[in-house]
Amino acid sequence: MDADDLRVFEAVARLGGMNRAAAELNTVQSNVTGRIRALETELGTTLFQRHARGVSPTAAARRLLPYAVGVRQLLDEARRAARDDGVPAGPLVVGALETTAALRLAPLLADYAAAYPGVDLSLRTGTTCELIDDVLAHRVEGAFVCGPVDHPELLAETMFREELVALTAPNAASLDAVIGKGDFRIVVLRAGCSYRLRLEALLARRGSVGARVLEFGTLEAILACVGAGLGMTLFPRALVDNARRAGQVGVHTLPPDDAFVDTVFVRRRDGYVSSALAAFLDVARPAWSLAQAAE
Repeated sequence: MDADDLRVFEAVARLGGMNRAAAELNTVQSNVTGRIRALETELGTTLFQRHARGVSPTAAARRLLPYAVGVRQLLDEARRAARDDGVPAGPLVVGALETTAALRLAPLLADYAAAYPGVDLSLRTGTTCELIDDVLAHRVEGAFVCGPVDHPELLAETMFREELVALTAPNAASLDAVIGKGDFRIVVLRAGCSYRLRLEALLARRGSVGARVLEFGTLEAILACVGAGLGMTLFPRALVDNARRAGQVGVHTLPPDDAFVDTVFVRRRDGYVSSALAAFLDVARPAWSLAQAAE
């Protein structure tokens, strides 16, 4: 068994078919089939159940798959390291919370693109849970998520602190008046959103449980629905100042223990730090230090 065997095996397991794996690997099906049969013979176990729609991994294949994925990722990192001559260039994929992308990233990305035109920078947004999974699975090199993050495979660096505020309809007299309503609702992003979890914990401490949940896919939709009186939510204060000044939402200050949250940049502890990522962090750190000082 060698790295090429595991690469073929991983492609078949991921794609669910010999033909599909052959197409991705730019080879013929007979070659893929032969490599899998030879691997099964060497290991003394069946790796795939064949059926009309393709193949399904056996229990043995599922146990082997994490090792195959790890080998593929390690080889990818080795190639990147060998080609990295210290000049930031090539692809860089980072992740961020949608609130962070809306509030913080535009000037940083502009500065970075101007300083390092050879880097093809991509941004992936999601919830904290989704982004941590992306980092662990090597789909992004790092991500800005809601802290604290305590994971044995991750390094977390605090970047800045946000003040969260509760948002309601503009005519709400107080947060307690909203929470006390019989048809109380929270308006949030999908499950896994860190601000949603903090909101649910805040309500639980105030003795409010079982609130109805309205899920929306964008920050704009949440703001509009909260302003229309459909419920309440939590957002960073800096993100809603314009809406507050326009009278679109009511903004309610929270106690310090509930209000302040750190945004951290997480990356794999064992991951290769490319020149592109190192340069990105070098741009990000002072940019946000200045932003925090201004606030």
